[in-house]
Amino acid sequence: MKRREFIALIGGAAAGWPLAAHAQSEVPVIGFLSSLSSDYASHLVAAFRQGVTEAGFADGHSVNYEYRYANGDYSLLTSMTAELVRRRVAVIAAGAPPAAVAAKAATSTIPIVFVVGFDPIEAKLVESYNRPGGNVTGVHLITSPLGQKRLELILELVPKARTISMLVNPTFPNTEMEVRDVQAAAIANGRELRTFNAGTVAEIDGAFAALANQRAEALIVASDPFFSTRPDQFAALAARHGIPGIYPFREFVAAGGLISYGTSLAGAYREMGRYAGRILKGEKPADLPVVQPTTFELVINLKTAKALGLAVPPMLHARADEVIE
Repeated sequence: MKRREFIALIGGAAAGWPLAAHAQSEVPVIGFLSSLSSDYASHLVAAFRQGVTEAGFADGHSVNYEYRYANGDYSLLTSMTAELVRRRVAVIAAGAPPAAVAAKAATSTIPIVFVVGFDPIEAKLVESYNRPGGNVTGVHLITSPLGQKRLELILELVPKARTISMLVNPTFPNTEMEVRDVQAAAIANGRELRTFNAGTVAEIDGAFAALANQRAEALIVASDPFFSTRPDQFAALAARHGIPGIYPFREFVAAGGLISYGTSLAGAYREMGRYAGRILKGEKPADLPVVQPTTFELVINLKTAKALGLAVPPMLHARADEVIE
């Protein structure tokens, strides 16, 4: 896989930032707040901690961690954030969009570093990319706006598909915008888009049953954090029902999904860790620009393609950053 790089839009000036935890302990505590499950997020946590280490902080000696995982139940995030605020952590690292929104609502003083897929300005997390202002900054994944590209890629694999299905979580704040973008792309490509909803584990099973009943020709899975906790479930259901699908992250394809296109999640969390370390050193979130990926990864599972009876076009194969045999 090619090395993923992140680039800040405009550099910010370093300045002092009062760390809430320093008054309580010599070793600052980072509160890691995630919308995901602890099992799924383990490799992301490892990447985050690597970033913190690269910024100069060693686990257990110069930094400690508190973890909160919502396991896809966004209703838990408010109380979890309140716990971290009461704990007076030095920084809150908010992984996935709902966690960032919950953290922003909970405190205007504790520094927050996020990884989000939606526009952080529209979500009122920051004032601008260059100078976020306030106590929040982080990494913008640019996941949802990639719906158009994902539609075009799945059509390269299933060019005869006239109807494109899209599986979304209706409780996710960014769903409407993502569906709107994919709908526009479907119309531009002369295809019909059908949406299917799933907000629970059981509803994912039900949605795939409905997809099979309607003989879905191709599927786009929305970039929702809840879905990202279930890559094995998605891969198994898609295989059982013989549905070619494109996913927002590599993790789905590693689990047996067909194809993915999006940002490297591990790279984003590593960058979030670096930012957390810079804040622990005294820089202000207000002066640290929101960073965005400059490249995206295309991953294809050839074994899955063969099982679905699909031939991967040579040009698509050549463009892939990673091919899983």
